[in-house]
Amino acid sequence: MFNHALNRLLRRGLKPYLTQLLIVILLQAFATAASLELPTLNAGIIDNGVAKGDTNYIWVHGGYMLAVSLIQVIAQIGAAFFGAQLAMSFGRDTRAAVFDNVLSFSSREVNQFGAPSLITRTTNDVQQVQQLVLMTCIMILGAPITMIGGVIMALRTDVTMSWIILVAVLILGGVIGVLVTFMGPVFASMQKRIDALNRVLREQISGIRVVRAFVREPYERERFAVANSDVTKTALTVGRAMATMFPIVMMILNVSTVAVLWIGSKQIDAGNIQVGQMTAFLTYLMQILMSVMMATMMVIMVPRAAVCAERIMEVIETDSTVVPPKNPVTQIGEAGNVQLTDVTFTYPGAEDAVLKDLTFDIRPGTMTAVIGATGSGKSTLVNLVPRLYDATGGTVEVDGVDVRTLDPEILWNRIGLVPQKPYLFTGTVASNLRFGKPDATDEELWHALEVAQAADFVREMTGELDAPIAQGGTNVSGGQRQRLSIARALVKRPDIYIFDDSFSALDVTTDAKLRAALVAETRQSAVLVVAQRVSTIRDADDIIVLEAGRIVGRGSHDELLTTCETYAEIVDSQLSVEDAA
Repeated sequence: MFNHALNRLLRRGLKPYLTQLLIVILLQAFATAASLELPTLNAGIIDNGVAKGDTNYIWVHGGYMLAVSLIQVIAQIGAAFFGAQLAMSFGRDTRAAVFDNVLSFSSREVNQFGAPSLITRTTNDVQQVQQLVLMTCIMILGAPITMIGGVIMALRTDVTMSWIILVAVLILGGVIGVLVTFMGPVFASMQKRIDALNRVLREQISGIRVVRAFVREPYERERFAVANSDVTKTALTVGRAMATMFPIVMMILNVSTVAVLWIGSKQIDAGNIQVGQMTAFLTYLMQILMSVMMATMMVIMVPRAAVCAERIMEVIETDSTVVPPKNPVTQIGEAGNVQLTDVTFTYPGAEDAVLKDLTFDIRPGTMTAVIGATGSGKSTLVNLVPRLYDATGGTVEVDGVDVRTLDPEILWNRIGLVPQKPYLFTGTVASNLRFGKPDATDEELWHALEVAQAADFVREMTGELDAPIAQGGTNVSGGQRQRLSIARALVKRPDIYIFDDSFSALDVTTDAKLRAALVAETRQSAVLVVAQRVSTIRDADDIIVLEAGRIVGRGSHDELLTTCETYAEIVDSQLSVEDAA
């Protein structure tokens, strides 16, 4: 019933809570034992008290029943309390484990799973397994105890009707077996279709402006309808199976009850058993079949939980291709020198390398620029320095230390990265700017905003530094997001600045002002700029021209105009001869 993934996840998640689990088991055992004792006490009251008119017997054994009932209630409440606490703790720890491992992923692993799937696995999938743990602790854990104990107590009451229990249990077992076989693939399909629905919805929300600009609403509406319909069809299949199962179970339960009453009445008439005994046997039969029904609930939940567990463990057990060093270097110089030597990079499964034999350095106090056509490998190169990818050949060094042997925290603390697609987090302007330096003062924030040419529009926002920022920075323009991202890097004051096409959304005037302000601000740091516009990098100390992943030119703007045909073509496509001179 339990697959290997579900077993591994439960062992991993429940190991810290074995004491609580033991308490739940003991409390469930007490509650079950009490419930099994009640029918016998009730039978005694009927046969020895009511039938014989012995009031004293009724009072004494009635008191025992009340005491046993109280024990059952207390034990059941305790089991529910500790069971709920255990399940919630399990869910919390599992979500944290998934999240922590996702944080260690390189861009390759993130792209492999996809953001929608990772979100579904962290939330919905964990919730399904958590629900299984909760139901097991609260209801299902007592089912086998009730089943075994009920059979023993029923046989003690009357052996002649035991065949009814056997037949009923066998029929229910057959129904459950068919259900398990059918539901496993259905639940697997359900989770995949939920992923697909999340993916479509995420794409449509993120690209809503593109959809409207190209008048693709009907197409996207149809695409969503298909994904939504697939989820609905699968859910209906599950619902129909559930709707079919419960009437069958109830029919078996009712037929068994009628059989006990029919045969039991004949036994009473023959003088073989008493009314109380038949009542007790009927109660035990009901308890046994109810325990089977609870086991059926588990059977319904397990296939889906198993699918979810596989998906969760797939994330938890996926190792990042960017592996932290076992014995990391924690002490390096503070200069901020970056050296690339014979660097080659090939994406997994690709035939050709994206970057080929790149050798150059980035020195403190200088600006190194990288330019090239789309697909030349510029963004890939940027990802190698902060070790978002590992070079497949050659070395990337920071202050003479290979980044693969450097403590990741040390490396990332040295780098201020402004990505190609700037991202702001839900919060305020200040909270976003303090992302890399939590203790930064307001003066430092305003200084960074001034340099980034963002101070004017921030002052116009309600609350200024406390102005709210929506998820992804959607309540500010693209150019404003870029400037806030640049300001965030400036607040950190790193040794190495990396600007990955970070000026593309700025107008020419703002771009020029920002670059002029950056010169003084980054005077002591190494600066790597990736750009599409020549005007952004023409004043760089060292310009590297990439073509098909190789360096085809290197030098200053003026030098490259005469020595590098590729660079001259780029300049010619963007600037007039007068502007380029």
